[in-house]
Amino acid sequence: MSECRRHRSGLLFAPRRPGFWIAVSMLAAAGVSSSALPSGAPDRASQSPPRIFIDDFQGKVGATQLRSEVIARLRASHEVRVVEKDSDAELVVRGAGEIWLKGYVAINPHPTASVRQPVYGGYLSLEVADRSGAVLWSYLVTPGRVHWNGVDADMADHIVRLMLAALRRNEAEIDEPSQGSGDGITLAGAGSTFAAPLYQAWIDSFEGHRPEVRATYQSVGSENGIHLLEEGKVDFAASDVPVPDAQMAAMPVKFHQYATVLGGVVPAYNLAGIGRDLRFTPELLAEIYLGTIRRWSDSRLRSLDGGAGLPDEPIVVLHRSDGSGTSFAWTEFLSSASAEWKTHVGAGMRVAWPAGEGVEGNEGVAAKVAQTPGAIGYVELTYAIRHELSFGEVRNAAGRYVQADLESLSAAAKTTTSERDLRQPLIDARDKDAYPVATLTWILLPASTADAKKSAALQDLLQWMLTSGQKECSGLGYVPLPKDLAAKQLDQARRAAGSPAR
Repeated sequence: MSECRRHRSGLLFAPRRPGFWIAVSMLAAAGVSSSALPSGAPDRASQSPPRIFIDDFQGKVGATQLRSEVIARLRASHEVRVVEKDSDAELVVRGAGEIWLKGYVAINPHPTASVRQPVYGGYLSLEVADRSGAVLWSYLVTPGRVHWNGVDADMADHIVRLMLAALRRNEAEIDEPSQGSGDGITLAGAGSTFAAPLYQAWIDSFEGHRPEVRATYQSVGSENGIHLLEEGKVDFAASDVPVPDAQMAAMPVKFHQYATVLGGVVPAYNLAGIGRDLRFTPELLAEIYLGTIRRWSDSRLRSLDGGAGLPDEPIVVLHRSDGSGTSFAWTEFLSSASAEWKTHVGAGMRVAWPAGEGVEGNEGVAAKVAQTPGAIGYVELTYAIRHELSFGEVRNAAGRYVQADLESLSAAAKTTTSERDLRQPLIDARDKDAYPVATLTWILLPASTADAKKSAALQDLLQWMLTSGQKECSGLGYVPLPKDLAAKQLDQARRAAGSPAR
């Protein structure tokens, strides 16, 4: 295999393999004619199915079996041809996955004939890449409540159906960044921990297409990222809370802000042996964070989660200690549910927490929950999955108990352009399938930069994020922007840069 620049995957753990050719079967969607292909390249209209290589899957337990299940379903579909060598492939599927035992639930309540069924946690993340290494499609699934054929088979069924549907739709428009000069350009960014895994993946992919650019990203929290940008210590910032117009006007440094992706905030907890995912109402979560509900055995929790076997243990409440966009979304949610919370605590990146222990960053909170029996903490979905944490179902505005996943977050995303101010978290979106605690995250770029090459590189990075980069979101558990919203953000950026919108 020829050597080329290596960059990390948008998958949860997987290192990205070297790049590959652009697949003929997907170039049609990008408007590339067969005459533009290398000599001898197959014509998609006359050759079917496309050749796909399935790379080794990353993960600790279950990855090998998940790969086998994916291969079996792709072969059975007869829509693709699975090949044994990547050099023979038009497309490459990269994957990461794990399966772990969460606990058991009784399926026969009779005390003398109790039968317990294992309940599994886990994830399966796939991305389809072309031979240049560009991601054409990605997605992440987690186990459902019922496993008809086994947890690994059911996750493989789900994600392969989605992947094949995407291939049939030719969802592979590739909007490459413009090519700069050979001079080295360095970019430094900082901010949101909420979206840090995705920003790292985006930077790695972007550098693969602009090798003269080197970029770094510090996961320091939204508030700190804004301060660093204002002080001129970084070239861009990421925040889950856009800066209000009045605050922006008072700042000595002006910048523009653009929505880039959507994610969810989940209540993750550490209760050994509890197989069933707990249910939470917004009001009960507010009571927990107010310190009113102090033990897992509280009758209000037990009545909601009857049969879950909640222990008589103290609830260890964890919250963020730093200025956090994740905290802003979470406290907005608690304010909407509880008049007491709204009156005495309120919403913000920093609040006077009435109970609990402060921990820095999404990564810090997730790690602390994993290490602390009886703990509960709010984290972005990806961090809960990476740390193998259980996270609860939360009652939404339609009265349904919904767990965060790509489907329920996508349902929330439907409201971003029609029903909501984009600058507010997506709390209690009205779609019946929507997860109730979601938020957009934003990139902040200086309004003016003395270095013209750096300014152009920043604009290209933003263009990458809003076009090709959107295809990497789902593999990490984030939701791409609705296409019309992404187009609006890109047009705003072009106008701000003095280029005509299109």
